[in-house]
Amino acid sequence: MELLDKLKWRYATKAMDPTRKVPQDKLDRIIEAARLAPTSSGLQPYEILIVNNPALRAQIREVAWNQAQVVDASHLLVFAAWDDYTPERINHMFDLTNEVRGFRNEGWEAYRQQLLSTYPGRGAQVNFEHAARQAYIGFGAAVIAAAFEEVDCTPMEGFDPAAVDRILNLGERGLRSAVMLPLGYRKAEQDWLVDLPKVRRPLGQFVTGID
Repeated sequence: MELLDKLKWRYATKAMDPTRKVPQDKLDRIIEAARLAPTSSGLQPYEILIVNNPALRAQIREVAWNQAQVVDASHLLVFAAWDDYTPERINHMFDLTNEVRGFRNEGWEAYRQQLLSTYPGRGAQVNFEHAARQAYIGFGAAVIAAAFEEVDCTPMEGFDPAAVDRILNLGERGLRSAVMLPLGYRKAEQDWLVDLPKVRRPLGQFVTGID
């Protein structure tokens, strides 16, 4: 029940206290939760950028509907997905798996060839959209981990991805921004949402058993 209680406690924080910083150990655990999240074929096709530079965060705020959390939060995480699946990227993850596990598996190598023969040819946009969906898995893990650490956050899609990509020079790294996550601590006295009940559909409208 502790985890569920924390998830009931969390909400999309509208006002962050710029004077409070998230301790490094809590940040590390939130990031590690995202790193440990599952991804399709274990390719982990995204990266997390922690934007600390105040000038860059101010620029991002301008292309994020002027949401103050971008600059007021203790940390701003940008989840950036691969812009494409390339043979080099696929091979790197398969080679890393073999290195970590210390052996090569015939079935695993056959699966590598299957991905190499299909993914790169699907087109960059299809591949980016697939990679972005994987980024959201890690993003969800980070949101849950933040709640467990009693760190506030604001899941954020309200921004111009192309502009954020330019601000952070993501194209040079073969990345495109997918979603952002400001982390920090609520400024309750200025947050209109803080005391409002959490609204979710009743379980009967949300879950259907199929026999």
